[in-house]
Amino acid sequence: MDVERTALPGIGLQHVLTTARGRQIGVVSHRTGRKDLVIYDRDDPDTCVVTVKLSTEEANAIADLLGTGRVVERLNDLHRQVEGLVTEQILIAPGSPYAGRPLADTRARTRTGASIVAVVRAGAVLASPRPDFTFAADDIVVAVGTDEGTTAVATLLADG
Repeated sequence: MDVERTALPGIGLQHVLTTARGRQIGVVSHRTGRKDLVIYDRDDPDTCVVTVKLSTEEANAIADLLGTGRVVERLNDLHRQVEGLVTEQILIAPGSPYAGRPLADTRARTRTGASIVAVVRAGAVLASPRPDFTFAADDIVVAVGTDEGTTAVATLLADG
C-alpha cells in the first residue's frame, strides 16, 4: 500500500492512502499539533467530503484503536529475530527521580547504550518520544538494547 506524503506550506504535512476499495483517506498534521482526518470524494479525489478535526489526545486514541498499541508487540517480535536485542518495559514509579522531568535529563542512550523508543501513558503509546518529552508517574517506558543496557535504564529511572 502506498501512502502519499505532501508538504503543505504554512500548514504542515498531509498523508493520503488509497484503500483496496479505491477510497482515499488522509491525515493532515498541522504545525500546531492538531490533526485532521480527511475522507475524499470517490469520484473527485481532490474534493474532501468529510473533515474531522482531532485534538492530540483524540488522534492518539484513534491511532491506538487502529494498532499503534502494538508497538511493544512488534519490538518483542524484533527481539526474537535479532540475537542480543532486548526490549524492556520499565515503570516510572511515583518516587522516581525522573517523574516530572524530561527524557533528555536521563541521558539514557549515552549512559547505558540502550534507547528509549516509546512510552505508554494511560493506555496510549507515544512512540519515539522527543528529548523534551516529560515523564509522569505511572508511565511505562519501553527501552531497547542489550540486556545490560536495558537493566541499566531500569536502574537509572528508579534511582537516578
